[in-house]
Amino acid sequence: MKGVPLILVCLFALGGASLLSLGVGRYPVSPLAILSWLLTGRSADSNLPVVLLNIRLPRLIAAIAAGGALSLSGAAYQGLFRNPMVSPDILGVSSGSGFGAALGILFSLPVAAVQALSLAGGITAVFAAVLVSRAIGRNGDSVLVLVLSGIVISSLFGALLSLLKYIADPLDKLPAITYWLMGSFADIRTGELGAAVAMVFAGAIPLLLVSWRLNVLSFGEEEARSLGLHTERMRVAVILSATLVTASMISICGIIGWVGLVVPHISRFLGGANHRRLMPVSFLVGAAFMVAVDTVARSAASVEIPVGIITAVLGAPFFIWIMKRSSLRAW
Repeated sequence: MKGVPLILVCLFALGGASLLSLGVGRYPVSPLAILSWLLTGRSADSNLPVVLLNIRLPRLIAAIAAGGALSLSGAAYQGLFRNPMVSPDILGVSSGSGFGAALGILFSLPVAAVQALSLAGGITAVFAAVLVSRAIGRNGDSVLVLVLSGIVISSLFGALLSLLKYIADPLDKLPAITYWLMGSFADIRTGELGAAVAMVFAGAIPLLLVSWRLNVLSFGEEEARSLGLHTERMRVAVILSATLVTASMISICGIIGWVGLVVPHISRFLGGANHRRLMPVSFLVGAAFMVAVDTVARSAASVEIPVGIITAVLGAPFFIWIMKRSSLRAW
């Protein structure tokens, strides 16, 4: 399926998943009642507006933004590094954000301060990886050096995070840090969404605008330069934008793995490798996927399951399948 029809199908799937998410829960609401309230603003059930506006709608918006952001940045990184095994945390944004949030929780800071530290930690980790790669990679493969620098910085922030968990109060702080690291939309409130969603759009728009240049970059850096593409500026723009959308959502919902790796592959299967189509499709498929996962997370058991656990359970078998296909292709 190509072009506009695929976009419409993805929008329809996202709309269906969203309607299902608004209706499912400990206080079930029929789809007709939801549609009636959305269209008329009135409902025979006085509890329905309270449940939707204060609990489910903020959570739905957060799930759409998080799924779309992680998938979009994953597709951008895979195109930038010309490697289908790359995910948004390749440069250390997840470990940096986790360290920042853990630091805020350890010092009992307000929720807004924890989110700000998480955002700052993720951005700092990526900038550190870029600076290290620039310092040592002038005479070698710049892409390879950047990836290796990201691995080193990610390991460093992971070690610092482990240190914070080690010294945290095991009865109070440690459970809070551990739960945050698992990823969840349970504590999302309307006041927390504005800035995060704005940052997602601020980073997503540049990624969508330069998506066609990722097609040129897929031929290799030498060929891209010969076609007039400034690869260094392109790399910086993609890294900055992808880091912004990723870190902004991690800061409010915790670390949610595998989405940025798995969903771009699904989107590539649906619409091909053209990044002008792949990027918006990845955003929509990732948003629908995250909404569906969050619905399962809060309704499959008597207690809510962290979203990061479900994405890992679904993502690991898919990654094994990807590796199997890659090995067969290599033979």
